Amino acid sequence: MTLPTIDASKLTKTLTTAPKPLLDPKQLDFGKNFTDHMLCIRFTEEHGWEAPEIKPYGPLQIDPAAFVLNYSVETFEGMKAYRAADGTVNLFRPSKNMQRLATSSQRIMLPEFDQDQFLECIKELVRTDDRFVPDEHGYSLYIRPNFIGTEPNLNLKYSREALLYVYLSPVGPYFPRTVRLLANTDEVRAWPGGVGNFKLGGNYAPALRPTMDVVKRGYDQILWLLGDDHYVTEVGTMNFFIFWIDESGAKELVTAPLDGIILPGVTRDSLLELARQWGEFKVSERKVTMPEVVRAINENRLLEAFGAGTACVVCSVSTVLYNSTDYVIPVDPSNPDAVFGPVARRLRDELLDIQYAKKPSPWAVPV
Repeated sequence: MTLPTIDASKLTKTLTTAPKPLLDPKQLDFGKNFTDHMLCIRFTEEHGWEAPEIKPYGPLQIDPAAFVLNYSVETFEGMKAYRAADGTVNLFRPSKNMQRLATSSQRIMLPEFDQDQFLECIKELVRTDDRFVPDEHGYSLYIRPNFIGTEPNLNLKYSREALLYVYLSPVGPYFPRTVRLLANTDEVRAWPGGVGNFKLGGNYAPALRPTMDVVKRGYDQILWLLGDDHYVTEVGTMNFFIFWIDESGAKELVTAPLDGIILPGVTRDSLLELARQWGEFKVSERKVTMPEVVRAINENRLLEAFGAGTACVVCSVSTVLYNSTDYVIPVDPSNPDAVFGPVARRLRDELLDIQYAKKPSPWAVPV
């Protein structure tokens, strides 16, 4: 017998009787304010996927012995909805997020789901809470799909019950300035044969303590290194890009390859594609070590560096602490007050033009 899959046509909706007031966009702290409703879809191995449900935002009821609470059987995504000048709302390459969620969930033996039908349910949730999508440029509605194992069972096999749920949060700029990094030579975020390329909750909790430690020292994020050669991997929750003149004298935009350690970011993929469309310099996905970066800084070959991700979009790096030395990273030599380097700014502006539907692109998907 074929078990039911997710079916958006069976979605039910219960609206809140206590709508929340809208905040001024300038008051929005990232991830601290939530909309009126959430989407929930339950699964059991015996009966398959239940009918999707949109209901008032509120606490989940989960058994204390659930897999997610004991063994971190949890994966999630980060997406955004953007309001265009004409009032319409778009998602940005949402199929990429669905694909990554499916890949991550398979790694921790959560059930398969219909990606297209789940996306239709998410669109309906955004339509339901459309009034929370900010009007201002640079602001958006953050979408957080979560997929958790809910079976109450301490037997370490796999969860035969699961929950897909989605909530929304209106947000402003994540880093409205340049960022200062500390290159961590003592701890690692991910390693060969591990799960660094999957968006699992268990990847993030171990990074909290070292991240808070660097914040106390006056830095914003960790530049994660790996191995004795100090291979440059990622920045906090962002992919890391370097724009420099390589040792052959050619300009190059470079980021770490998808080698099983790096999270395949949607923003990462988009920036690489945009830069390749320009055809103005080399665009590479290859391994770079921290000693190479230091040498480029000392030889005035490093032109700029930046992080990229759904939350921050693009943010330029101004300083990296490595082996007790603060290395200054150029941002924009023509403007000492610049928040973005020239390449970072151009990539960010072009990406935002697509997201806010100022520039036609198949990457902008109407809700």
